[in-house]
Amino acid sequence: MTKRVVVGVTGASGAPYTIRLIQLLMEKGVEVHLCVSGLGKRLLFEESGVKKLNAEELGVSAFNSNLVLHNDRDLGAPIASGTFLHDGMIVLPCSSNTLGSIASGITSTLVQRAALVCLKERRKLVLGHRESPLSLIDIENIKRTTEAGAIVAPLSPGFYMNPVTISDVVDFMVGKLVDLLDIDHEMPVRWG
Repeated sequence: MTKRVVVGVTGASGAPYTIRLIQLLMEKGVEVHLCVSGLGKRLLFEESGVKKLNAEELGVSAFNSNLVLHNDRDLGAPIASGTFLHDGMIVLPCSSNTLGSIASGITSTLVQRAALVCLKERRKLVLGHRESPLSLIDIENIKRTTEAGAIVAPLSPGFYMNPVTISDVVDFMVGKLVDLLDIDHEMPVRWG
């Protein structure tokens, strides 16, 4: 059975993580349901030159049939419903604004709504938080979302694999994230 993952993209820095995540998931045959906030679109353009959300711009043309795009303003999209079955959701990058909205139960965007549906349905929700330093508000929101069932995974790559390039660092972090959704991969993240 094909795995299905929801990917939400918000406006914190980290476009290379997002693009590599989507590529890895699709290389593994995962059906990706992608929702990008307005600031997430700006992020993808400014950091990675993505002008239009499509398989070609994201480097996944060969897997186009496994990419489903959702408009962040469409709160009636399938991923906004608990009846939409999937294997988990990753918000990458997850801004402090999105983290705060999820922690507060606010659903003014589809990314926020899909994340809250994961929590209420007890599905895996991984928040790739990308802000530094953390304010007390961020820390409290991390605590609240964790208590509600989310996994907060700060984008803090390890260096024990001796990365040489930025791609090595990105691959390490993306590998750690997909581990959280129980997706097999060959990314260099294993110690020993």
